[in-house]
Amino acid sequence: MTTTTTRRPRPAAIILTPSAEERIAKLMAKAPEGAIGVKLSTPRRGCSGLAYSVDYVTEADPMDERIETPGGTFFVDGGSVLYLIGSTMSWVEDDFTAGFVFENPNAKGSCGCGESFMV
Repeated sequence: MTTTTTRRPRPAAIILTPSAEERIAKLMAKAPEGAIGVKLSTPRRGCSGLAYSVDYVTEADPMDERIETPGGTFFVDGGSVLYLIGSTMSWVEDDFTAGFVFENPNAKGSCGCGESFMV
């Protein structure tokens, strides 16, 4: 008797909206020499414990989640994935501010200024 096992598709670590993908494309168009993509991580800082950080990356880490977008490669730090699964990342601009905005179902709270969050 042979048993066949099927795996469910793995959910994306993070969902990028079209505005986020467009911003990644613009960042990669003016990226410094040697940059291979843009990386999201959640370093420990701020009054709530963790913050979102988006930077250029020059070397792929095999532990990072890799998401191919039309404008370039987007990486999610391997140590941050558990804090971000199911999140949506958008790029929002208005008259006064511009920046990436995160809807994170794992966040249990955030500081008043919105710079950091806790899980």
